Amino acid sequence: MRLARILAALTMLATLGACTTIQIDPLPEGMTDQPPADWTTRAVNLDKLDHWKLSGKLAVRQPSDSGSAIINHWIQDGEAYDLALSSSFLGMGSTTLKGVPGFIELTLPSGETYRSGEPEALVEAATGWQLPLENLTWWIRGLPSPASDYRLLFDNQGTLAIIRQNGWEIRYDRWQAFLSAYPALPARITALKDDKRVRLVVSDWQEQPE
Repeated sequence: MRLARILAALTMLATLGACTTIQIDPLPEGMTDQPPADWTTRAVNLDKLDHWKLSGKLAVRQPSDSGSAIINHWIQDGEAYDLALSSSFLGMGSTTLKGVPGFIELTLPSGETYRSGEPEALVEAATGWQLPLENLTWWIRGLPSPASDYRLLFDNQGTLAIIRQNGWEIRYDRWQAFLSAYPALPARITALKDDKRVRLVVSDWQEQPE
């Protein structure tokens, strides 16, 4: 049944446009879209952080279902990622996601492995969760993805508060100095799109050797 569900969902997937025009809404009170003087330097430094290992918790809320998962590890090796989740939700158990932009390999607790060139579609078919996987690699560092248009909003201390991109609003709820060689990194982010919400809390973050 799970295989039939995954294949059917992938077959029915509609191709969406990659670029989204950013609607210029009124700024939230106390925020500005003018970056602070050190933003370019900060962004360049964070872009260099592309080998890491973090752990934490992921929570998803959407109309069809909701649930949470422990992030046992998220290992990023350049563009390649290895994400291990544990959850009793929907019988996910220990699920691993390995991939690069445009490709994913998903292994279920049963040992069944599925591969797809549509990472988000495969994850949704297997778990029911809609996760912006490839953008999360950027958003988790406090950076917009360079693949599409975006808008940045900063609070009155010059700290990044919101990224709006691809129909998602990513709110940076808490920052923490995890790594001495880098600026403070997000410790909790909330990504919102229509009636979907993804919250990611980071408990530990380590830099990995290249």
